[in-house]
Amino acid sequence: MAAGDRMTKISAKDVAPNRRRGGDLRTLLSPATAGTTSGFMGVLTLEPGDVVTEHYHPYSEEFLYLVSGEVTARIDGAAVPLAAGDALHLRKNVRHRLENHGTHPAFVVFQLGPLAPRPELGHVDTEPLPDQESV
Repeated sequence: MAAGDRMTKISAKDVAPNRRRGGDLRTLLSPATAGTTSGFMGVLTLEPGDVVTEHYHPYSEEFLYLVSGEVTARIDGAAVPLAAGDALHLRKNVRHRLENHGTHPAFVVFQLGPLAPRPELGHVDTEPLPDQESV
């Protein structure tokens, strides 16, 4: 069995950023990139002043790990401060938003599972998306 049949290696620098909800989000391992069947994972960089707009996942739990920096997670509107080394588990259907009010970039690793039946069903936006001209 060849290595490609057993694993997939992807570098964040080789993945285009998704800025649709704010920040620099890169989905690294997913059905499209790695043939995953139970979830997907990626990384998020939030520069000072950046946010990821509020949304929820009707089919997936989300797991966040803050590698560096500080962020405020708004969980159903309530502020939850996170510092480097903190992990956060969000259950299905929980509204959440991430904000960087600090002076340094924040770097987050995230994983979601299980997968939604179709990718477009995986996120439900609950606030207007950022103006793409300013992102």
